[in-house]
Amino acid sequence: MLNEIIFFDTLRQGLWVAVIISIPILAVALLAGLTIGLVQALTSIQEMTLTFVPKLAAIGAVFWLSMGFMTQTLVSFFHERIIPIIAGG
Repeated sequence: MLNEIIFFDTLRQGLWVAVIISIPILAVALLAGLTIGLVQALTSIQEMTLTFVPKLAAIGAVFWLSMGFMTQTLVSFFHERIIPIIAGG
């Protein structure tokens, strides 16, 4: 039977894994947004696609580059934490 301590500890670890996985994408989105905002402020160009397209391209590139890390992190979390709970150990 799953008691509260195991449940909340697994939930805490799952949230931490989600934070670790999302950091690369969020960091690149922040840096791209700040850079593009600075360029727009310096040049007085207020085009909406200028903010969207480069940020989307940067996020897509970082997602593609960090996909292996994300998959490995999730698989290890499931093997170490979720599967033993499901199996009853």
